Amino acid sequence: MTEQRQGAERDAVGRAWGELVETARRTVADGLVVGTSGNVSVRVGDTVLVTPSGVPYDRLGPADVLGVDLAGRRVLGELTPTSELPMHLAIYRSTDARAVVHTHAVHATAVSMLVSELPAVHYMTGALGGPVRVAPYALYGTDELAQNMLRALRERTGCLLRNHGTVTYGDSLAQAYDRTAQLEWMSRLWLTASAVPGRAPTLLSDAQLREARDKLRGYGQPAAAQAAPGERPHPAEPFPDR
Repeated sequence: MTEQRQGAERDAVGRAWGELVETARRTVADGLVVGTSGNVSVRVGDTVLVTPSGVPYDRLGPADVLGVDLAGRRVLGELTPTSELPMHLAIYRSTDARAVVHTHAVHATAVSMLVSELPAVHYMTGALGGPVRVAPYALYGTDELAQNMLRALRERTGCLLRNHGTVTYGDSLAQAYDRTAQLEWMSRLWLTASAVPGRAPTLLSDAQLREARDKLRGYGQPAAAQAAPGERPHPAEPFPDR
């Protein structure tokens, strides 16, 4: 490998790590996790950059970069990866994901304790592939949990983990995070509507979800127009109300 290529790869890792740390801090600031209870990862080539276990995100800096290969072997850094690494790696091995966000969001976790899936209460359900399934409970950090999650993610880009939290993935950290935020918002919406005595929330049909999903594909500005000069576009999930 040439020195120029090595330098380019280091720069790419550095940029991705900075975005990962910023996203992890945002999960705390937006109330989606408490302390270090969630985790975030992003794939750069065959390396998965991931948040470390038990380290507050406001203490992470450029020197703390942590990366593993798709087998889970550490290839960058000295810190111990998140205990939820099996979930992250299972998604990268099974999908074309470039980023994964896992949180303990309150409303979404509450929904995971009540039903087997979050129904289609809003058209943004289509952005996640359909009604969001709940993966059966398994101990955190285990291969069993990772396999339960993969089954719940079939033809979906997000799922709930029973009595645990949320998992979403996307083409970028921005998109994965937006899907997490939308999942939490839809969970709160369903809980609020379901709490009205004697009334049941109306739900969207499969045809209505397909219609919304098709329309969302053409929403917003071209990704290239949103990226700064020289940067690769990192599209967020479209939300037509903004």
